[in-house]
Amino acid sequence: MSAFEVIIGLEVHVQLNTKTKIFCNCATSFADRQNSHTCPVCLGLPGALPVLNKEAVRKAMMFGNAIEATVHRKSVFNRKNYFYPDLPKGYQISQFEIPIVEHGHLMIDFDDGSQKRVGITRAHLEEDAGKNIHGGDHSLVDLNRAGTPLLEIVSEPDMRSADEAVRYLKKLHAIVRYLGISDANMQEGSFRCDVNVSIRPKGDEKLYTRVEIKNMNSFRFIHQAIDYEVERQIEAWEDGVYDEEVWQETRLFDPDKGETRSMRGKEDSADYRYFPEPDLLPVILDDAMIEEAKKIPEMPDEKRRRYVEEYGLRPYDAAVITAEVETAAYFEAMVAEGADPKEAAKWLTVELPARLKGGMGVDEAPVRPAQLAKLIGRIADGTISGKAGKEVLDYLFEHEGADVDSAIEMLGLKQVSDDGTILALIDNVLAANADKVEEYRNGKEKLFGFFVGQVMKASKGTANPGKVNQLLKERLNS
Repeated sequence: MSAFEVIIGLEVHVQLNTKTKIFCNCATSFADRQNSHTCPVCLGLPGALPVLNKEAVRKAMMFGNAIEATVHRKSVFNRKNYFYPDLPKGYQISQFEIPIVEHGHLMIDFDDGSQKRVGITRAHLEEDAGKNIHGGDHSLVDLNRAGTPLLEIVSEPDMRSADEAVRYLKKLHAIVRYLGISDANMQEGSFRCDVNVSIRPKGDEKLYTRVEIKNMNSFRFIHQAIDYEVERQIEAWEDGVYDEEVWQETRLFDPDKGETRSMRGKEDSADYRYFPEPDLLPVILDDAMIEEAKKIPEMPDEKRRRYVEEYGLRPYDAAVITAEVETAAYFEAMVAEGADPKEAAKWLTVELPARLKGGMGVDEAPVRPAQLAKLIGRIADGTISGKAGKEVLDYLFEHEGADVDSAIEMLGLKQVSDDGTILALIDNVLAANADKVEEYRNGKEKLFGFFVGQVMKASKGTANPGKVNQLLKERLNS
């Protein structure tokens, strides 16, 4: 592969979370009885006229501002003509010549803290199609989804590996969820992706035949599909059959076999016979809408920089926390409850995820931010040790809503910090190990750790380690 360069561009379809469809008043709720949310408009019945959903326009504008794009004051809708069972009108209302959003970008993050700029060509509004349900020797069509507002986000071909493509998608996924314009649920199809892949010899500036892999809704499968397709194209090139085996087509990914397979030839824009949508006027944004759409929340990159500068977090920890809007909200709730930010980051990125099961997110954890913040506080004030804190966290996971202080008392983990009690333990340990005391005082200082361990063992782990170290050193050196 070192002789070739991979060229990847992505088209992401994001379902906007409006209450009604983009051109009618039908509900956009998911998983209801088939064909229960339809009307003459989304069924494409003669004489039914579309009316544009203003909220869908506002959400598209917010996205444009978040990626520092041009949000066009005027945009137009077009008819994209093609025939498929889940498209009742025989055409899709979409945007072609003048999309609402154009020329933006986002930054993808790497583990070493570096970033790469990926251009976003355009983001345009369109209606979703219905859903074909295949079974046995027949297919059924559910049109509940037909007319759901989509924002199609088209990247520049700036990515050079499957890893970069997945990092781009994760950042895009985070942005739309931070904005609150979509739940971006990949399993339900609210965030799905078409991947365009081509290769070329390194140093060559020409763009060769690109292959589209359609309707991917899993980061893992997208990574596997790109790797397979790249390998397939390189093998065809090296075997001298590139022109015969690699042609402009749409392929599907088979996750069971881990391979892509041909679906159909890929259309050019001319094949869709775009023309202006005669039933919709151009979209003209007024000043009030433009200003309102600029009010967007703090985005992941801004939040990450603030965490590093304001809280002194490591860039890696800040990136992990800000990758998901729920994790960032959990972190900020802990800090608001008084938790030390660096300790909050450590427990949130290491200890809490280690106890989450089955893809559970931090927002679903049985331990709430106030509880975890209080637990961190009890470690900080010496009530319990860090090791004991992990035991308490285990208990809180098993007993939802339990009080932290009550759990510490019940588990008998309260740390002993009384000088007299600890000195008594130290004296007993030193008396029982007089020979080792003599060795220590004759220069064998490595034995200090042995004495600490014996004192902690004698206290059943409840002695304050800091106090033990301080008082033990004083006793041994006296």
